[in-house]
Amino acid sequence: MIYDFEYDAQGVEQSARRRPVTASMTRPGKIIAIHLSYASRADQRGRRPAAPSYFFKPASSVAASGGTVERPAGTELLAFEGEIALVIGTPARRVSLDDAWSHVGWVTASNDLGLYDLRANDKGSNVRSKGGDGYTPLGPELIDARIVDPAALRVRAWVNGDLRQDDTTAGLIFPLAQLVADLSQHFTLEPGDVILTGTPAGSSVIVPGDVVEIEVDAPDAPGAPSSGRLVTTVTQGDVPFDADLGSLPAVDDLQRTEAWGSREEAGLPAEATAPALSPELRAKLLEAPTAGLSAQLRKRGHHSCFIDGVAANIPGSKIVGTAKTLRFVPFREDLFTTHGGGYNAQKRAFDAVDEGEIIVIEARGDATTGTLGDILALRARARGAAGVVTDGGVRDFDAVAEIGLPVFSQGAHPSVLGRKHVPWDSDITISCGGATVQPGDIIVGDSDGVIVIPPALAEKIADDTLAQEIEDAWIAEQVAAGHPVDGLFPLNAEWRARYEAATGAGSDTGSRS
Repeated sequence: MIYDFEYDAQGVEQSARRRPVTASMTRPGKIIAIHLSYASRADQRGRRPAAPSYFFKPASSVAASGGTVERPAGTELLAFEGEIALVIGTPARRVSLDDAWSHVGWVTASNDLGLYDLRANDKGSNVRSKGGDGYTPLGPELIDARIVDPAALRVRAWVNGDLRQDDTTAGLIFPLAQLVADLSQHFTLEPGDVILTGTPAGSSVIVPGDVVEIEVDAPDAPGAPSSGRLVTTVTQGDVPFDADLGSLPAVDDLQRTEAWGSREEAGLPAEATAPALSPELRAKLLEAPTAGLSAQLRKRGHHSCFIDGVAANIPGSKIVGTAKTLRFVPFREDLFTTHGGGYNAQKRAFDAVDEGEIIVIEARGDATTGTLGDILALRARARGAAGVVTDGGVRDFDAVAEIGLPVFSQGAHPSVLGRKHVPWDSDITISCGGATVQPGDIIVGDSDGVIVIPPALAEKIADDTLAQEIEDAWIAEQVAAGHPVDGLFPLNAEWRARYEAATGAGSDTGSRS
């Protein structure tokens, strides 16, 4: 059951008549939903917002308990989200945090259904992924907001009778009243408007035939008021989307992981965990020149470690980090339509780079288009990235340098995305500047260039390079003193004996050629 409300001129509720949901029933003027609000969900996603962010849902998405929701033909990732819905009782405009809850008239259950197959197309706005008919079931009963503590509400969700979500508002990152006060800063919240307050961990994919039930209650309040069970059954649609009209559904492992809740639940293999780049090893690699590191790699048979054709945007900069990879494929109109817009692979990579990682971009050596600009550089810097390496070009070149993010590229180019490339995938094995790069490989770059070091070799390579640097410094002193390089560089047996006697070095240091 949903309520239809009558108000006097001052917006004060006069009556509330319970009636069945019908096609002619008055709909909410606005439905505002929050992206992330529960700590359990944020921890599951691996990102915790500093402030709430929102999106709108159309009133046509509202449905009553006992109804159905269609999973469209050609899609696979329809997911439920059990949520607490707030129904505004009196107008709220620029209200204080202390006063905000008094403008909430009622609390009920909601199911903020979403289709992850369309999520990347409208990332953030969620217009198509969250706006489908029946994607906002509400009810069946309303709880008077005056009789409950907003910090002690509970939301639970069942799928086919199995409990999938169980959390309370004590686990919110942003209190319910804060959402009301924050939104009222920007526009008037009107009587009947609905705020969907986010879902806790446990949201997952549902399939045709599944029955989802959501309940909101206040177990500690007198009488333990409850919304009752909000029931929705999933059905299968048979009308496909038309590619001539708009972008088609598309999924990747990221969307599958987030829809199901984890890679394991999605049936995906566990991600390989690269060996950690310890502070000690990082310090050694920062001290070691790439020329010396490449010599040690060559001694071990690694001759294809060079990312050719790139130079630093900030002269004299040095980068050390683990690779996070991004791949562009050659431009093709239909593929750019499905993969170039919205929350594409490029944006996802820069949004997910971790502290100390270096984004390595495969652009097929094409310097005639930019592969990042100042906005993405700012995002990478804010995330703590150690740098970017691309065998393509960089737009906003001077601005990127001013940001302070070290970037190694083929130089500047003013073109925006869509001239030569389609952002295709991330966290995969790529080719950059003629070198194969895998996620977790160690990247080192300086004025001589950029090299790729297999993680298992990095510690020994670093140690031997630093030892070689000491040896080379001693050789340089002898050359400066007037000795010829023959027999000295590299050390022959006679000169090695002199070196070891002078420095106390062992006999296992390598030579450089």
